[in-house]
Amino acid sequence: MSQPSVRPAPLRRRARAKVNLFLHVTGRRADGYHELDSLIVFTEFGDELALAPGDDLALEIVGPQAAALAASGSGETNLVLRAAQALRRLCGEVPGARLTLDKRLPVAAGLGGGSADAAATLHGLATLWQCEDLPKARLMALAASLGADVPACLAGRPSRVGGIGERVAPVPQFPPAWLVLVNPGRPLATAAVFAARRGAFSAPAARLPKFSDIAGLSAWLGSTTNDLEAPARALLPEIGDLLTALRGTPGCLLARMSGSGATCFGLYAGEAEARSAADAITVQRPAWWIRPTAVARDAESE
Repeated sequence: MSQPSVRPAPLRRRARAKVNLFLHVTGRRADGYHELDSLIVFTEFGDELALAPGDDLALEIVGPQAAALAASGSGETNLVLRAAQALRRLCGEVPGARLTLDKRLPVAAGLGGGSADAAATLHGLATLWQCEDLPKARLMALAASLGADVPACLAGRPSRVGGIGERVAPVPQFPPAWLVLVNPGRPLATAAVFAARRGAFSAPAARLPKFSDIAGLSAWLGSTTNDLEAPARALLPEIGDLLTALRGTPGCLLARMSGSGATCFGLYAGEAEARSAADAITVQRPAWWIRPTAVARDAESE
């Protein structure tokens, strides 16, 4: 009599927030996609994805931002299921899975939440379905087919990103750092921000030197910008209030908008400074979404 097959144990993956320390819009392709140059990092804070064996693919959304995601119509929910379906086609004969997304990141916030969720889905299901031996190039190509930010989120480490997001070069020996993320509680659509952008394109930033501490990196970042900040502020002037609040906190080395907004970040050398800053801003603006978090220095899958 044959033994029943043993189902893999449930597992969890974190979908870490993506933060653009700088973002230069360097051109526009014939297909309408913009080319970028950006230095990105990921945070220890993010969404949480639980994965368990199932007879079919099913997704449940829970958590503090679940209602906002359902109301947004942003397609982030679809992106998780699209990632699962695409990986199942790539892996071949695999069962289904029950996915539970604990949505903690604000929606349409410039933090790559949907892309991070898709990347966590790919990582988690590759383990659950025991197809981790897929060639990395094929997995990255699948990630790129899901969205411009998904390859970087799949890599999940400090990286210099180019093209429309498909060129991902890891940055070794990134110095320890903390961030305070601040969002006004209002979504901002990426397409609308790009449509509002005016003026010439920027040159790529200079080659990134190696830095022994975050103070040196923040000084170098002073020569860069986020080219989407001006159009984002035109659409949502509250972004200026976020930046003013961050810059007014002791120990803030740099305050800037992430991605296409509306989330802004303050960069700090250590945990004490970041938590103190977050507490101070919370007192001033209790309605804002505010999170202190460390910069992740290793990929979630490691």
